[in-house]
Amino acid sequence: MTGIAVHLMRHGAPRRQGLLLGHRDEPALAASSALCVARAQGLAFDRVVSSDLCRTLVPAAEIAAARGLKHAVDTDWRELDFGDWTGRTPDEVDPDQYARFWDDPDLNAPPNGERWSTLRERVWRALGRLREPSLVITHGGTMRAAIAVLFHMEHTQVWAFDLPYGSVLSLRIWPQPVGVGDAGHVAAAQITGLTS
Repeated sequence: MTGIAVHLMRHGAPRRQGLLLGHRDEPALAASSALCVARAQGLAFDRVVSSDLCRTLVPAAEIAAARGLKHAVDTDWRELDFGDWTGRTPDEVDPDQYARFWDDPDLNAPPNGERWSTLRERVWRALGRLREPSLVITHGGTMRAAIAVLFHMEHTQVWAFDLPYGSVLSLRIWPQPVGVGDAGHVAAAQITGLTS
């Protein structure tokens, strides 16, 4: 079995940059959404998936329409929920609290926000639902969570991946066969490319 090609694409640059957007539905710049559409042209996939936030929805819908494919929305591909920090710049957050978050985002989640382990669980479920070659337009934190769960990496390791707006992380995944152990999840994966 050759596995399934999965391309994770980070959405284009939002209109207001430098904010902890998380679940805020901030639109992307038109030119940066166009970059996502252009990047998709050289990729092979049979399905388009995105989070439900407009910065991923808009390019995903355009790409799907251009190829005559269905566009599926999956909220498990949303960015980390920054809770009370949503919409703020890092400078507007208590520096000690923010530093503790980066040191251990599971133990020190943003106030009223989401733990790193919860994001990882969401992404693990979403990956397990991919059963055909797919383009997933999603968010930087979500892409890093995918790397973490697929390759058993710590949060400190996945931040070494440079994932600018519009970047594409290409993977090959082998879903767990139905009826075997943790069915509906990924048995193995490899990174096949990174375009930024």
